[in-house]
Amino acid sequence: MTHVAYIRVSSVGQSLEVQRDKMVALGIQPDHIFEEKRSGVDSNRPALKDALRFVRKGDTFVITKIDRLARSATDLLSIVKELQDKGVALMVLDQSIDTSTPAGRAMLQMLAVFAEFETAIRAERQMDGIAKAKENGTKFGRKAQATADVVADIRRMRADGLMIREIMAKVGLSKASVYRALGGDSDAPGEA
Repeated sequence: MTHVAYIRVSSVGQSLEVQRDKMVALGIQPDHIFEEKRSGVDSNRPALKDALRFVRKGDTFVITKIDRLARSATDLLSIVKELQDKGVALMVLDQSIDTSTPAGRAMLQMLAVFAEFETAIRAERQMDGIAKAKENGTKFGRKAQATADVVADIRRMRADGLMIREIMAKVGLSKASVYRALGGDSDAPGEA
């Protein structure tokens, strides 16, 4: 059974040294420690992907804290499922979670329940917020680019024989917006 570690910092100024020292103290070989040397704001974490490809059935994937592995409960559960599918245990040092034990698996299942609850509550709050905003007259979607006056100007310019690109320059709208204002009319001289 091999221990494979993943360590990551939250911001550029932080050091990986404390996490690395914990892994070495646990007896993890330095070449089995995958280091993410940049913030994990997005899901593009090459070292994590490499570590997940590296682990094999029977291995233990070690992290110091859950927030080093995932940004959300949903993300965490996705990674945990990937590990489980490969037959790899997860050990979280600072939170004493080890999925190779019944207690560790139970703790992870509780996290899954809370993640599902968190997602449902967030969706409900979002729907409530949207409904309240609509009651208060908030409009959703993109603001109309061409007002009725601008549409009339576009149609007049087109009837006068101006080319689409000339109309675009005069009204400051994209080609698609001009065509929308014309109702999809493309039968005119001098297309842009």
